[in-house]
Amino acid sequence: MGSFQNITSYDGIEFSAYVAQPSGAPKGAIVVLQEIFGVNSHIQAMADAHAAQGYLAVAPSTFHRVKVDVNLGYTVDDVNAGKDLKAAAEAIPTLVMQDVQSAVDFALKQLPVGKKVGMVGYCWGGLLTWRAASLIQGISAAVPYYGAGMTVGAELTRQPQCPVMVHFGDQDASIPMETVHTFSHAQSKVEVQIYSANHGFNCDHRGAFNAPAAELAFKRTLDFFTINLVAS
Repeated sequence: MGSFQNITSYDGIEFSAYVAQPSGAPKGAIVVLQEIFGVNSHIQAMADAHAAQGYLAVAPSTFHRVKVDVNLGYTVDDVNAGKDLKAAAEAIPTLVMQDVQSAVDFALKQLPVGKKVGMVGYCWGGLLTWRAASLIQGISAAVPYYGAGMTVGAELTRQPQCPVMVHFGDQDASIPMETVHTFSHAQSKVEVQIYSANHGFNCDHRGAFNAPAAELAFKRTLDFFTINLVAS
């Protein structure tokens, strides 16, 4: 189990992050980026899961500039509230990415010299993770899960500066498969994994939860981090 700590961003604003420690010396760190529902129990559980694998896990609040202490569930009202918060945060993308950079820097400072930081994100956090791969300094691997918006428009032309693996569900209405194929063609160096699953398949709090897909995606994610954070 982790705990919430404060991180100071570059402009002096403090924001909270859920930080989970491994049982021994960390072999690296994973920054875990939230869905549109805040750093809720699912995101905390994912941070704990990575800590259990030997990583320091840091899950920053990426909504704090529009609303602090967001912790939503998955009802229709929660979805609508999350969409409104996402729209407000997307209106200040530079500040959001500044806070993501601060979370990465925080993680790096906690690690022994030479240890590396990876990033994983879900839903909106998947989109932010994709952006981070080309914009954020100090990450050595990035794994977006079903990041709506990352397969269209200007996102297609980003040039990631670290290895990237992406997880998509072929039944995800918010990310049509034709756009996934376009993304895969445009980003030939990105490892694209597709599952027979819906949006949010990794979250066991949602009706879309798909245990086999979630288990396989997590295994692939861990292997990817081992290769790019630990073994390299």
